[in-house]
Amino acid sequence: MKNWTYARNGNRILDLNPVVFVASAVIILGFVAASFIWLDVMAEAFNATQAWIANTTGWFFVLAINLILFYVIYLGLSRYGRLRLGGEEARPEFSLLGWFSMLFSAGMGIGLLFYAVAEPMYHLLTPPHGAEAGSLMAYKDAMRTTFLHWGLHPWGVYALVGLALAFFAFNLKQPLSVRSIFYPVLGDRIYGPWGHFIDIIATVATLFGVATSLGLGVSQVNGGLNHLFGIPENPLVQVVLIVLITAMATASVVAGLNHGIRRLSEINMVGAALLLLMVLLVGPTLFILNGFVENVGLYLNDFFYLAFWNETYSAGDWQNAWTVFYWGWWIAWSPFVGMFIARVSRGRTIRQFVAGVLLVPTLATFVWLSIFGDAAMYFELFKDGGIAQAVQENLTTSLFVFLETLPATTFTGGIVTVLATISGVLATLIIVTFFVTSSDSGSLVIDMITAGGKADPPVAQRVFWAVTEGVVAAALLVAGGLSALQTAAIATGLPFAILLVFLIWSLQRGLSRYQANGRV
Repeated sequence: MKNWTYARNGNRILDLNPVVFVASAVIILGFVAASFIWLDVMAEAFNATQAWIANTTGWFFVLAINLILFYVIYLGLSRYGRLRLGGEEARPEFSLLGWFSMLFSAGMGIGLLFYAVAEPMYHLLTPPHGAEAGSLMAYKDAMRTTFLHWGLHPWGVYALVGLALAFFAFNLKQPLSVRSIFYPVLGDRIYGPWGHFIDIIATVATLFGVATSLGLGVSQVNGGLNHLFGIPENPLVQVVLIVLITAMATASVVAGLNHGIRRLSEINMVGAALLLLMVLLVGPTLFILNGFVENVGLYLNDFFYLAFWNETYSAGDWQNAWTVFYWGWWIAWSPFVGMFIARVSRGRTIRQFVAGVLLVPTLATFVWLSIFGDAAMYFELFKDGGIAQAVQENLTTSLFVFLETLPATTFTGGIVTVLATISGVLATLIIVTFFVTSSDSGSLVIDMITAGGKADPPVAQRVFWAVTEGVVAAALLVAGGLSALQTAAIATGLPFAILLVFLIWSLQRGLSRYQANGRV
């Protein structure tokens, strides 16, 4: 089906695939309308949906995400690793620093700020693998479990989708759209109803995955403003914040990839590095450094046990609320992050791509989690504690309670208040900029999918999707809060997880044919 196009004075105003755009918009906006009209019904539906998916399909999420990771590692080590995305003459468009900054900002951003302190503290009080709450084993289990959720597995999902999109778009000259990945399996049927169906699933999954992160981010911004300045913490304030930050994201969208997303991503990295350095130097530095080394060792030593643990014999429901949520969230994000990674990775070899996407962001994530998580652990082990209790009382403000308490480990007097205020304000600004980059990156990717794979779709359409992301995040928060955000991630991640399993088969067939033609 041909795109609907409209231009005025030589400028494209409209350029979209009508089936994918309209169907996706109807599904998404219909959900928003239902969330506001039937608040109580939707809240109950969120809880029931999350419970059913987690209880019934958790095993599939665990199996699928491990299969994806091991296949990506195989590609990086195989003969296909020499293949250059875009052909032998292609060269990278962005520097390594710019590339890594955009990978990290798009892939993790808000979530790391939300969970870096909260997740280890939560696991300390409710250990998933049988340790006694608050015991030494519980401390170790808390960090290795957090590393599992934020380590190689999510980046393996992103790498698979990004690599497949880049290969089919840049080497086989297919449209930069999710449907193109399935050409070796479906053939020309990707241009018909099957292709539309795949792109609709990818669009809905992407939007709800991004909206989940935006909802978490704005909840934390509201929590920070409440903690720092006494601004009320309620849905009305959160909706106002979404409106303001979505306006900033829209401005970034209009600025474009190089002037908007790239610059904001680099600003994110500078701000995050400053906050990270402040926590490292102001906090228990030696304890953090020792903890980082030990945390990596625990994660690697118990990797296969953690990766395949399915809570079968303990008959609990811990994994449903944590690991299955994370796997659904990362998979829902994968069309967005994968397409964004593909868009900025032309000219890299497959081996460079896999090494860069898997190892560098994972290592940066582990450094971040160790600095924040172990600093919080230090309070619980050697000081008066209180961080774990703050997490239980209010997840969204736990980071700010931690930053307020941190300077007391090294300083006394007025300098404690000054440093606490500086770090709290800096954290809030970083959350906002991560919010903006996630929104404008997400809107760019969704617009590319609904525009039939066009790499540079019209700005007006990207503005529409940026605003829609904000509206969906607001609807989720009003209808069900954090529970609704988790349900949205898992529910949209499930159908796309099934597609990812078939994606492995399709990508392998595509690479094999490419090699058979003498191009590897």
